Amino acid sequence: MSLHRLGYSSFEQLYQDHVRTVFNLSLNFLGRREEAEEVTQDVFVSVHRNLDRFEGRSALRTWIHRITMNTALDRIRSLRRKKRSILQKVQLDALPAGAVLEMDHPGVLLEDREALTQVFGWMRELPKAQYKALVLQAMEGLSMKEVAEILQVSPKAVESLLGRARATLKARQEEARDLDRNSVKGTRT
Repeated sequence: MSLHRLGYSSFEQLYQDHVRTVFNLSLNFLGRREEAEEVTQDVFVSVHRNLDRFEGRSALRTWIHRITMNTALDRIRSLRRKKRSILQKVQLDALPAGAVLEMDHPGVLLEDREALTQVFGWMRELPKAQYKALVLQAMEGLSMKEVAEILQVSPKAVESLLGRARATLKARQEEARDLDRNSVKGTRT
């Protein structure tokens, strides 16, 4: 579809209208500013290359969100492969289960980074569909209908995915609290 049919006089105008949303969604998936900047660049390269394939069956915003989500998830998989490769080379296989990339989100206070890093680690352990739904709805503030369009499922399925994701995260949080309480009791005796 042409830029003009979409209401844009230039690709720069389309970019300016969507860059903040693409960057924020990328940052919410990746947690690191540098990675989010690279994904944002990759997304707009993809949008530019594939604009003629956009058929208009969904809103342009939805299409761009879908490209962003897929690109961010590809980046996460790539980072995990690199991390595994480096760990194997250096023989540091003894990392704790659930170890995650360092959280470097500009909106997070330093003292909250450790807790947020832990929560993001738990989120990344969720099944992919639950993770995607949670990021899009809770972090990006999209409606159930918008999340359903992007994930290509029904709004009821999104509701179910979110319910399971939140239940899993709540259980993980309770486990962590129990561990903290037990370690505090152990240091008092």
